Amino acid sequence: MAALPALAQAAELDGASLALWWAVPFAGLLLSIALMPLLLPSIWHHHFGKITAAWALAFLVPLVLMHGAGAAAVSFAHALLAEYLPFVILLTALYVVAGGIYIRGSLTGTPLLNTAILALGAVLASFMGTTGASMLLIRPLIRANAHRSKVVHIVVFFIFIVSNAGGSLTPLGDPPLFLGFLKGVDFSWTLLHIWPQALFLIGALLALFFVLDCWMARGDSAVVAQPPQAAREPLGFDGKLNFALLGAVVGLVLLSGMWKSAVAFDILGTEVGLPGLVRDIGLIGVALLSLALTPKQVHADNQFGWGPMQEVAKLFAGIFLTIIPVIAMLKAGVDGPFGAIVRAVTNPDGTPNTAMYFWATGALSSFLDNAPTYLVFFNTAGGDPAVLMTALAPTLVAISAGAVFMGANSYIGNAPNLMVKAIAEDRGVRMPSFFGYMLWSTAILIPLFVVMTYIWFI
Repeated sequence: MAALPALAQAAELDGASLALWWAVPFAGLLLSIALMPLLLPSIWHHHFGKITAAWALAFLVPLVLMHGAGAAAVSFAHALLAEYLPFVILLTALYVVAGGIYIRGSLTGTPLLNTAILALGAVLASFMGTTGASMLLIRPLIRANAHRSKVVHIVVFFIFIVSNAGGSLTPLGDPPLFLGFLKGVDFSWTLLHIWPQALFLIGALLALFFVLDCWMARGDSAVVAQPPQAAREPLGFDGKLNFALLGAVVGLVLLSGMWKSAVAFDILGTEVGLPGLVRDIGLIGVALLSLALTPKQVHADNQFGWGPMQEVAKLFAGIFLTIIPVIAMLKAGVDGPFGAIVRAVTNPDGTPNTAMYFWATGALSSFLDNAPTYLVFFNTAGGDPAVLMTALAPTLVAISAGAVFMGANSYIGNAPNLMVKAIAEDRGVRMPSFFGYMLWSTAILIPLFVVMTYIWFI
């Protein structure tokens, strides 16, 4: 075992020496996610796991042949243990616990109620995570609008607001901010420094949504068909135990960030710390408790199923593997194939270009995983949390805002996006294709980001 760290160091990918073609499997997987549901829907829906595995092998096999089994083992172990498993365990726990809470009551999806649910989700997202808030509210929101014939815009704005922008105020909200917390950024720093940008973006999106939903309701003849008054059910919750389990999830995540321990296990060069191990085992325990203690009727009422979680788990397994060379090339800085991107965020006098940090972090977070993208630019800006929280606070705001806000630009920018899409489609909502969704995000989000740039980042 003593030789494993040396093996890891020797086998670690040097991004500066990698050719751009190493990014082909990642690009191929993204294009598959984007195009195959549109062009070959039957093949994709039945075989997306196999297609994802094929792209992962398209990276791993050349890695073994050209860099040796050691590099492949180390890269696979790091992606699995340091990134994928903690990521998917947390998502699964939130998915299971939130899926065990049934919000009952005869909710009628009027523009005012829909806007109120989105606003509530935006608040909850920073304290129970964008995944937890999304899984808690997307089902009752779709159910409340079951009598509406036009609901796509409701789910799209839900992704914008609840699954992304709402998670910008605390490290619990979104993985990039949690990574910053682990690197030494104060827990309250994001709340104190990003609230103006979050308030502007969420407020603007809620106002736009209300106007659009009013317009859609006017032209929607089905909106007239209200549920009978006699059949109306008062608002309430089933599966209340899961609120306590949700608190346990939040506590375990906080504990892993605040608890410092010298105990660590080296597995093929990947250090697995005791706090992270306790967190992940605890989250698995919470999920199992929820499944065991939640009444079956609650899951039936929620139409709870594993399909959305399986889709996210399979797709992100491929993403976390094929993204390895892309992140390595970005980490190589100005010496790597993506050196132009790194140079673009620095002014001629060596000071950070705050606007470029916002857009570069955001653009890459739209298609890469926003957590490692955050870390790349966090380190590009110096990587010292004490400096970034003070002298370079505008730069850290730009990195944080770009990573969280622009995760809404595509379905793969943030994991809850795909989960919400899968749940909506499972409920019969015909969601836009990959590029169709990007038409929405380009038309609505990009102009708001431009305005934010002129107000805060120039």
